Amino acid sequence: MKAVCFEGVGRVTCRELADPQIEDAQDAIVRVHLAGLCGSDLHPFFGREVGLDPGTVMGHEFVGEVVAVGTKVRHICIGQRVFAPFSTSCGQCFYCGIGLPSRCQVGQLFGWRSTGRGLHGGQAELVRVPFADGTLKVIPPRLSNESALLLGDNFSTGFFCAEMAGVQRQGVYAVVGCGTVGLLAIVAARSMGASQIVAIDQIASRRAMAEELGAVTATPETAGDMVKDLTAGRGVDAVLELVGLPAAQRLAYQLVRPGGVLSVVGCHCTEQFAFSPVEAYDKNLTYKTGRCPARHYMERLTDRVAASEFAIDRFITHRFAMDDCEDAYRVFSQRESGCLKAAFTVAQSV
Repeated sequence: MKAVCFEGVGRVTCRELADPQIEDAQDAIVRVHLAGLCGSDLHPFFGREVGLDPGTVMGHEFVGEVVAVGTKVRHICIGQRVFAPFSTSCGQCFYCGIGLPSRCQVGQLFGWRSTGRGLHGGQAELVRVPFADGTLKVIPPRLSNESALLLGDNFSTGFFCAEMAGVQRQGVYAVVGCGTVGLLAIVAARSMGASQIVAIDQIASRRAMAEELGAVTATPETAGDMVKDLTAGRGVDAVLELVGLPAAQRLAYQLVRPGGVLSVVGCHCTEQFAFSPVEAYDKNLTYKTGRCPARHYMERLTDRVAASEFAIDRFITHRFAMDDCEDAYRVFSQRESGCLKAAFTVAQSV
């Protein structure tokens, strides 16, 4: 099979690899139709996150068709169109039972292999899915591959971020980072009744999309004054931070009011916070963060997206063939040509 593989910092290639096989009776093999590029893929790509083995198949967002199942798979069948969250989950352990499958006791991230252990990712023609019954979800007929792809990570994560922020109708909120997840967090917050959202990003095209979604916009340099004007100098009730870099964390702290909430889903790779425990104490700050339990949100949101309550397909702006993976990672990472969300078209769905 063809697969997009990590080769080292700043380098990916399209390789020919052996097809994955059933290794456990609870496995399934999925023929991939569409695979996403995510901002999280850029952490090892840029060397911000170390330890990924060269030769690892990249990516944790994919939809496709089941082509093989193990003997203990009960609910997923060959021929079904399916999608997956970014991590596997057994569906049976304590954490799966409380709606936190992202912390499944046996779960693993797709697209992360270190010292020979872990799972290959979904930017490939085929992918092995452990714990198929607990991990995969069948795509309903009305749901497009594009929407399913976003439900497996980006939309679920944006919704999770808005819920952690405690969005309410009378509140004022800031969204730091208007990439795909940030824009989808605005969609989620608006669905929860938020009427005042300040969307913050350096890129004008992303601010324009945020304005289309009903937010007012600012750059990081102008956000402070805008928030002061909107809140009589108080600060926003919560900040949704989706960048994962120290400057964004510091800005979020500066914008939130005393007693407010920082809801953080940006993946931070630094060893220290950009504000001190004393500063958090002096603001009576609530800091919420963590890996989105995407499988849980897939259950909650799929029918709503399929019923056209949320129109999210348009957030995928660029498509590539796997043979063009070097161009894909360059365009996506450098935000060329207005790239918001990129995906690999791997195979035609049937």
